[in-house]
Amino acid sequence: MPFLGQDWRSPGQNWVKTEDGWKKTLEENNKVSLESFCKVKEEECFNKENLLLSLGYDMSAKKRKKDLMNNNTKAPYFHREKWIYVHKGSTKERHGYCTLGEAFNRLDFCSAIKDTRRFNYVVRLLELIAKSQLPSLSGVAQKNYMNILERVVQKVLDDQQNVRPIKELLQTLYGSLCGLVQDMGKSVLVGNINMWVHRMENILQWQQQLDNIQINRPTCTGMTLTDLPASLQLNIMNRLSDGRDLVSLGQVCPEMGALTEDRLLWKKLCQYHFTDRQIRKRLMLSDKGHLEWKKMYFKLSRCYPHREQYSDTLHFCTHCHILFWKDHPCTANNPENCTMSLSPQDFINLFNF
Repeated sequence: MPFLGQDWRSPGQNWVKTEDGWKKTLEENNKVSLESFCKVKEEECFNKENLLLSLGYDMSAKKRKKDLMNNNTKAPYFHREKWIYVHKGSTKERHGYCTLGEAFNRLDFCSAIKDTRRFNYVVRLLELIAKSQLPSLSGVAQKNYMNILERVVQKVLDDQQNVRPIKELLQTLYGSLCGLVQDMGKSVLVGNINMWVHRMENILQWQQQLDNIQINRPTCTGMTLTDLPASLQLNIMNRLSDGRDLVSLGQVCPEMGALTEDRLLWKKLCQYHFTDRQIRKRLMLSDKGHLEWKKMYFKLSRCYPHREQYSDTLHFCTHCHILFWKDHPCTANNPENCTMSLSPQDFINLFNF
């Protein structure tokens, strides 16, 4: 059996059974002379000294490199739970609180990004957090936020869809970080300033990649949107909920541009997003005495938020105090009566106590 001496660098010994008894012999594979061993050590020390001298980095550069390495390291594990219990105080049965950062870490947002019905919901939630809630997140939650944002950007780059909302999200986040980085001494953000500067550089790089997206025209030889009758084209336009999409659609060809100027389209958009009281405060008349619904829409958009509508959202059970995506083990007799859908702003307000 091998035997190690007091010096752990020693080659070790073998005990071999012979006619005269047990004798110690060195392993053939581990026979290393003292001279060769010392020579190897001297060469290693010499190479290390030359390496350190050749680098010539100052302390700040070394620390920046270390921060970048730590920033590139992904979070080792995050919960992927479909529902979590939201407790707002300590009780005999449960201690502590459920914060926004804890809910952001534990809920399954990575899978929600891949779901088309939940994608816009997650993007809007990320934008609201970037505006005002980023300093309230823990260090792990802030790191998880950037990891999820990176996955969102990568999905948009791969699918070439939803480019505009992601551009607005990155612009909002970059503007918030510019102000927060200046207050690093006030413990606003968790981590070294070099790490956050590196993240801001990543945001600028993502914005550049989104600007360089070129959507290729499909090679389909069948019927296109411009080949449809004008009544069907107007029916499709009536289903758009963003006036900027109508403007972009009108730039396809002169015929489409004429259809997008339809006053009834812009009137329905104004009535969908804004209340009658808001509309009455921003009335605009043309020279002929008609209401300028298109101009009113963009003026109202600058003054009031748009109506938000999502295919799938987070839900909250008022009976169980459980936050969930689709379903949860409810103990109420009528779960439908105590379940409420949460908008992104409602989700954030749930933890502002």
